[in-house]
Amino acid sequence: MKIQIAGPGCPRCITTEKNVREACAQLNLSADISHLYDVKEFAKLGVMITPAVIVDAKVVISGKVPTVEELKKILSEIK
Repeated sequence: MKIQIAGPGCPRCITTEKNVREACAQLNLSADISHLYDVKEFAKLGVMITPAVIVDAKVVISGKVPTVEELKKILSEIK
């Protein structure tokens, strides 16, 4: 599973990445997690509002900081 966090590096984006990593750890999910900082790159993926979480090239969250519990629910449905 490939998970990308899209955002310019603001505190909300950093919190989103932290929550994604925590959710994966709690689910024992091994995922390739990366952070996209380039606005042009995440715009190509369809992200208009950050922070955003992209799982396997599909935007699953955009415009808010997801909680660990929200992420666990989404990720467990996908895996």
